[in-house]
Amino acid sequence: MKETLRVEIKDKLNLTIEEAAAYSNIGVNKLRSMADEPSCPFVLYIGRRKVIKRKEFERYLEKAVEV
Repeated sequence: MKETLRVEIKDKLNLTIEEAAAYSNIGVNKLRSMADEPSCPFVLYIGRRKVIKRKEFERYLEKAVEV
């Protein structure tokens, strides 16, 4: 039987939109909208799938709070 490996969000390099929403308390729809922007610094495309680069996402949020 294959054992499932669980990695906590804080330890992941990339997050799904749903994980990023839970992590940041930003809604899934808002995150999808942000990730759709061409200049979005924290989105990574894996084929057609979008994932959120956690560290870049954290930096983006920090800068947004500073303004």
